[in-house]
Amino acid sequence: MYVMLQTLDDHRPTYQDRLATPGMMIRPRGDQLELTYTMQYTETWEKYVHTLNNFLSPYNDSVQSQKNIACKPDQYFIQEDSGSLKNYPKRSCQFKRSILDECSGPLNPYYGYNIGQPCIIIKLNRVIGMLPGKDKQAPFVTCGAKKYKVGKDEWADDAEKLGVLEYYPPNGTFNLMYYPYYGKKSQVNYSQPLVAIKFVNITKNEDVNVECRINANNIPEGSERDKFAGRISFKLRINSIE
Repeated sequence: MYVMLQTLDDHRPTYQDRLATPGMMIRPRGDQLELTYTMQYTETWEKYVHTLNNFLSPYNDSVQSQKNIACKPDQYFIQEDSGSLKNYPKRSCQFKRSILDECSGPLNPYYGYNIGQPCIIIKLNRVIGMLPGKDKQAPFVTCGAKKYKVGKDEWADDAEKLGVLEYYPPNGTFNLMYYPYYGKKSQVNYSQPLVAIKFVNITKNEDVNVECRINANNIPEGSERDKFAGRISFKLRINSIE
């Protein structure tokens, strides 16, 4: 047993699942991936603002400037070992919350929830060694209306209710410089990239079913058996008493 333990690498798992399609999650999540609130009643949406403040605090510009480095964008940040000499700890690239612009917090401390233009933040699950794009084509997020069944052979969607979407960073891109990820022991300060979606004029007082997907030229689409693989679906309802 002792001899076997000496062969293990403390910084990288010997065996790991090679996920073809990484999982996707949103913040805030709400209950059962449903976010419902009334614009005029602060108590119905302040929990979402609190969640976003806590989630984004490690991304404060000052924190990122202290802990991580400014990397060259649009290319992978490869940090190879040198023979038997291990390159640990590995450096990590800065992801400052200011990149999220209108959804960063300082520009709008309520993230648009108070005026019916809420921000949703998307992240991909971490996968050690994943290179999510080839030929310098970074993966990006797109959101749209999710189809749902309304009859035996009938389907519908909420495209007319969805309205205009704004993406931060522009085009909803996960820049290549944040990859590959080397693991939490190798990259103790790693800050995974985020994409924010702002719903500019979504229809009020109605349920709107939304689906967001990751698009990349070397990440396959997720299967129906795993609803979080490469996509995330959620319901958004913004009530107004006016």
